[in-house]
Amino acid sequence: MPGLDDKRPFVALKIAVLTVSDTRVLADDKSGDTLAARIAQAGHELADRVIVPDDVEKIRARVRTWIADPAVDVVITTGGTGFTGRDVTPEALEPLFEKRMDGFSTVFHRISYDKIGTSTVQSRATAGVAGATFIFVLPGSPGACKDAWDGILVHQLDYRYMPCNFVEIMPRLDEHLRRGKS
Repeated sequence: MPGLDDKRPFVALKIAVLTVSDTRVLADDKSGDTLAARIAQAGHELADRVIVPDDVEKIRARVRTWIADPAVDVVITTGGTGFTGRDVTPEALEPLFEKRMDGFSTVFHRISYDKIGTSTVQSRATAGVAGATFIFVLPGSPGACKDAWDGILVHQLDYRYMPCNFVEIMPRLDEHLRRGKS
């Protein structure tokens, strides 16, 4: 049965949040606020929080900076996952993925379907790993951010969660990069 193993220590992660929007500022960024509050509530550290416009190069540049920063373990983006002309977050970030996390999208859509029905097909939520950094690309609504955090991320980003979680594999995420250096 899945759940927390209280014999294991909690490991706080450093999580950066990127809101992708042409119209939001920190004062009215409800999705970013939702993620920041949940990150803190879970005991993790908000490593950074930035808003960038719906622009492939600006999104990619910000996330590349975090991937290269050893003080960032996880990147969560919100916004830009729909189908309009300005929605470009998956296009910006999927080319950076060394490994895609197809199961994230599948589980996110299952959870979302229970809340919003077939409207979930309008999201291109995705996730992957790049440079030993987990990257989660979420829709721009606070509800979608709550669903992704409460239904998936709060568990998978907690070392105590069993039978397995992302934290326990973090030390091995870059072993393919280190293998050539041995």
